[in-house]
Amino acid sequence: MPRVSQSVIDERRQAMTLLLRDRAYLPVAELCKRFRISEATARRDLEALSRQKSIVRTFGGAMADYDQRFAPFADRLKVAATAKARIAARAVELIESGMTIFLDAGTTLFTVADLLRKRPMELQVVTNSLAVAEKLAHVTEIEVHLLGGRLLPNQAVLLGDNTTRAAGFHQYDLALLGAEAMDETGVWNSAANVVELQVAVIGQAKRHALCMDGRKLGRRAPTLLAEWDALDMLICELPLADVTATGADVAEKNYLQA
Repeated sequence: MPRVSQSVIDERRQAMTLLLRDRAYLPVAELCKRFRISEATARRDLEALSRQKSIVRTFGGAMADYDQRFAPFADRLKVAATAKARIAARAVELIESGMTIFLDAGTTLFTVADLLRKRPMELQVVTNSLAVAEKLAHVTEIEVHLLGGRLLPNQAVLLGDNTTRAAGFHQYDLALLGAEAMDETGVWNSAANVVELQVAVIGQAKRHALCMDGRKLGRRAPTLLAEWDALDMLICELPLADVTATGADVAEKNYLQA
């Protein structure tokens, strides 16, 4: 068998990286099919890319680096802006003066923070989002607690073991969370450390709500956050019938249409 040149290998690995950034996650079997390579070759490529910090290896596959595969925060704010505004307005209806709330990272929760800035009330807000903290920092009625951790610049978010531990120091009347995908099984996110933080927050919260726009319906990401029966509320702009038509087992009492 003729030896494959390093330039061919490098081109394939670059194409693999770009594909993963576009698709977020792919199993090894699909990479083998797409690039017409053996499973052993695919795994060598993935290990090499993982060492270069281009991708993150997962069980049975790989995903793009969690921070690098996201567009800059300001660019993501413009996507589905109308839906996010409706969801944020519905979420703010759950917030009462005197509460301690957790606001997750993500553009929908940033929109919640923007509404709170315009209609301030006495609150303690805990967040791992630099954008949320900055938005609320000068609102005199709101006390902001920013969780520490590793900075992911594209997302303007802090993550890691320190962030998860810090989240456990607080008790929340309400946690407003985001996620990347929802299907018949439940709600999903790409990175395990994101889910670990969210699980820690949910464990400390009296109530929690997932704030997710309709683009995320019928999709799946590598890490399951929770099945439907473990979630308190879902806030989405779509009619409930559209959500349950995908097989998602969302109870009417737990659904808030924005």
